[in-house]
Amino acid sequence: MTAIRIFLLLVLTTFTFTACKEAEKEPPREVPVLWESQDETAQLEAQQSHENQRMRYKLLQAKFSDKNEQFATLYWAVEDFPESRYNELKPLILEQDIPSIQNAIKEDMLTYEELVLFFLKRIYKYELDPATTLHTIIALNPTVLEEARERDATKNNKQHPIFGMPILLKDNISTTTMKTTAGAVALKENLPKKESFIVSQLKENGAILLGKVNLSEWAYYFCNGCPLGYSAIGGQTLNPYGRMIFETGGSSSGSGTSVAANYAVGAVGTETSGSIISPTSQNSLVGLKPTIGLLSRSGIVPISHTLDTPGPMTKNAIDAAILLDAMTGKDVEDDASVASEAITIETIKKGTLARKRLGVMNRLLEDSIYAATIKILENNGAEIVRYDAPEVSLDGFLTLLNLEMRDDLPIYFQKYASENITVKNLEDVMALNRQDSLNYMPYDQGVFDGIMADSTSSADFEALRTRLQENGTKFFQQPMQEYELDAILSINNYHSGYAAVGKHPCLALPMGYKENGEPVAITLIGAPFSESDLLQLGYAYEQLNPVRKIPALFKD
Repeated sequence: MTAIRIFLLLVLTTFTFTACKEAEKEPPREVPVLWESQDETAQLEAQQSHENQRMRYKLLQAKFSDKNEQFATLYWAVEDFPESRYNELKPLILEQDIPSIQNAIKEDMLTYEELVLFFLKRIYKYELDPATTLHTIIALNPTVLEEARERDATKNNKQHPIFGMPILLKDNISTTTMKTTAGAVALKENLPKKESFIVSQLKENGAILLGKVNLSEWAYYFCNGCPLGYSAIGGQTLNPYGRMIFETGGSSSGSGTSVAANYAVGAVGTETSGSIISPTSQNSLVGLKPTIGLLSRSGIVPISHTLDTPGPMTKNAIDAAILLDAMTGKDVEDDASVASEAITIETIKKGTLARKRLGVMNRLLEDSIYAATIKILENNGAEIVRYDAPEVSLDGFLTLLNLEMRDDLPIYFQKYASENITVKNLEDVMALNRQDSLNYMPYDQGVFDGIMADSTSSADFEALRTRLQENGTKFFQQPMQEYELDAILSINNYHSGYAAVGKHPCLALPMGYKENGEPVAITLIGAPFSESDLLQLGYAYEQLNPVRKIPALFKD
């Protein structure tokens, strides 16, 4: 046999073997119907008697997204992940902090891929069941498992504690692999041209972006008196501690509800005034609203360049510190951005309440849970200073938001929105919404109407912005300086407006639960750029008062 004939025979044999192997491969498995539209009539009728008017919902399910599409890509990977393995991993992951999970991975008790599959298993289990869905997941990262395997292959090179940790993002934070909608029909198909700075930082430090979560549409600066946690794209987000009973908090509603239900180790929210602290409080979490500039705002759908900031939302102070540190960095595209020192686990664990001077507003002591918590702190070495809060005005606050959102949105559309997005300014968004007002804006767009009607002059605007910052600073700095306070203690988001205009960081932590089971938070407010000090205080507080409970419906 000649050399040529041998060569041809080998080629033919190889081709036949390869073809046979291809023929042996199973065809792609068909994904079953994962979600069928539910008849909401009875639920919504019953909801109209709710004592909270904002919770008299008009709809629950999203009309502009399909859970079948959202969950199809990863379905078989999740389905093939054994329930027995999921149950084995529960004590290693459920309610555990990041250092504990990282240690378990280091000891080869689980992998980063299994960690992702564990959270996906929970998301599929609860979000595809009409009896438990929180309508909180807007999108899942289609490459998340590949990214997890990459982390497993390079885990010996990891440096930052966030490495390999699955994180969820509020859907006003731009990513190039998942759409960024701000919950609005106008941005339904927005696949941004570039990602936000904080997303780049998370990826550089090895975090895994698990997906996007629902929010109050346009970060709750859209409709008057409408439900917290509603968006046209995501539908109505529900609170895991009381579906249809308690508000989710807003506007980072999905960030709060998803972490409370243990869908990820943490999530990123954004705040203009209360939008991290409110859902943190309502979902028994730890959430930090940083000083403006500590974290970049580039690539985040804006309300106000003066007040907007992202921030971490987690189940404990250590994880909040880790997630915060993973997003920091000087961003040349954000004029407010500053360089900062690393916040380490070791530093946070040095926190103590001994001899810390903590300010308590007298009128808040009428709250029994707050009063009991203050007593715990006082009995453990904290010096409690009771005082009457200064009387200052926040008049003009909405005008600040109105004029800056009107100016800032077009800049986002130009720099970040994909080419297929036709809206260029707020007027365009409003006109689009009017094309189908019943579906695009079932609660109207009253805030947008107010923005367009605001005729404040440039001179008056600058004066009110200066006055607001002075008043916000006075509200906290006056007692801080007079009584030499390390922090001031508030409840939930009661004083978020003052903290916003005064640019003070806020740290909310679980404080307890009302008799009906609704979560309540204690909120620590510090001087600008005192985040490390607040987190140390928060960590020390957690050791004394570990009150967080996993929502009963989501224990399995």
